[in-house]
Amino acid sequence: MRRTSSLSFRTKSDPYLLPAFSVRNRAMRFVWGVVYAVFFWPSPRPMHSWRNFLLSCFGAKIAPHCHIAPSARIWAPWNLACEENATIGAGAVIYNPKLLYMASHSIVSQQAYICGATHDYEDATFPLISSPMTLGAYSWVCARAVVQPGVNLGEGAVLGLASVATRDLEPWTVYGGIPARKIKQRVLRNHHES
Repeated sequence: MRRTSSLSFRTKSDPYLLPAFSVRNRAMRFVWGVVYAVFFWPSPRPMHSWRNFLLSCFGAKIAPHCHIAPSARIWAPWNLACEENATIGAGAVIYNPKLLYMASHSIVSQQAYICGATHDYEDATFPLISSPMTLGAYSWVCARAVVQPGVNLGEGAVLGLASVATRDLEPWTVYGGIPARKIKQRVLRNHHES
């Protein structure tokens, strides 16, 4: 006996099926994907200047001495701005439909995920909602941590290992857990102290 699905498949007239991004955006991401696969990802780890050059060719604003790992995934280079010594670690994912601004010495560690967009799940058309985001100077998103859409990190804020930031993080404060909560203030020691 043949089963029939109770689901009715809709046609292109269904607004839910409309693409969230323009043809130009999708074309740019396709070209970037090819460049990433052929030139960015295979580049030796020390070749930061080469990867910074490739990102800048696609509109990224990259200051000198930024360190972006070859396996880091940047969704839209044209929506990335990195000040001096910003770092994106191996396997990190930067999903940035809107601008991600990384201030000086900010760090996104290995396999961390910066999520710059979500969908309005209460709207039948399921539209994309994206926000610009900022990682303040000397902030640190630790390995496997997640920053949710529209969340910003203040200067010197730390999001601990595998934590999930659902709200803005205050400057010079350490957060951890799911959802991330304040743990303590971040106090910097003088590097000459023992």
